[in-house]
Amino acid sequence: MISKKIVVTPRGFAKCGLDNAKIMEAAGFEVVYNDTGVAYTKEEFYKITKDAVGVIVGVESVDRAYIDAHPKLKAVVKFGVGTDNIDLEYCKEKGIFVGRTVGSNSRSVAELAISFVIADSKNLYDSIGNAREHGWAKMTGYEVLDKTIGIIGFGAIGREVARMAFGLGMHVVAYDVCGIDKEFAEKFEVEEVSVEEIVKVADFISLHMPLTEETKDFISAKELNQMKSNAVLINTARGGIVNEEDLYEALKNHVIRAAYFDVFTSEPPKEDEPLLLLPNFYLTPHIASRSKEAERKTADIATKVILEALTVD
Repeated sequence: MISKKIVVTPRGFAKCGLDNAKIMEAAGFEVVYNDTGVAYTKEEFYKITKDAVGVIVGVESVDRAYIDAHPKLKAVVKFGVGTDNIDLEYCKEKGIFVGRTVGSNSRSVAELAISFVIADSKNLYDSIGNAREHGWAKMTGYEVLDKTIGIIGFGAIGREVARMAFGLGMHVVAYDVCGIDKEFAEKFEVEEVSVEEIVKVADFISLHMPLTEETKDFISAKELNQMKSNAVLINTARGGIVNEEDLYEALKNHVIRAAYFDVFTSEPPKEDEPLLLLPNFYLTPHIASRSKEAERKTADIATKVILEALTVD
């Protein structure tokens, strides 16, 4: 009997995707989703997807070893947009379809990036911590009006950040390897510049690019040392884009003002991670896309994409 099993690993699906499970079942598929509340271990992931023809994955590694161990696999869909955990070339070689849920979480991720801008300008995290410890230090912040935000990576999320920054009265400069849409740039007063220019002039630098061989350590000591001393680096994209050892040195020595990250090279970071000891490094646990609205849209798009891939005549 030919397997028609689809496995969905992201935990958010159990909260927002049950209607989507019914849609896949109505199309003739057996659907297994993670309702345990915790992420699958590698061993569990291998076992549960052993006879699956399709998988919708979060952070699980779909590498050469996994693909070889799952010969029935015909389609992989990322519950999000970053495919750095999927061996795209080997999937192509094996004839396995790979899809993404482009645009499903753009608003949610952009809102977190902008919230970091506001949090820094108002010393929000430090002030809350101070009051919680029964202090009453009245820290002086600054306004974001007329400040420059540099956006590196101008896809759906980068454009959403630009819209919000424009609404706040910020000056927006941006770079994308594929160029920037001229009509969009004119509407939201975005100036297209080089990465080198962004690094030198921006008060805030927000990263929105995939992790690839080309973008690994994209921001390292060279770029950090060229930034303004009051610069704030924001990474809601992927761990590994910024060289974290170089970032530690830059923050420790006050080469830049602060860094706000939602991602890290090793998630969660090790307990003795030096960056976590710095008062000007702020880390959230990869929550940018974790909004009810984004998870709902992601489940809808993932379902549509995987069914189209598996029901092709």
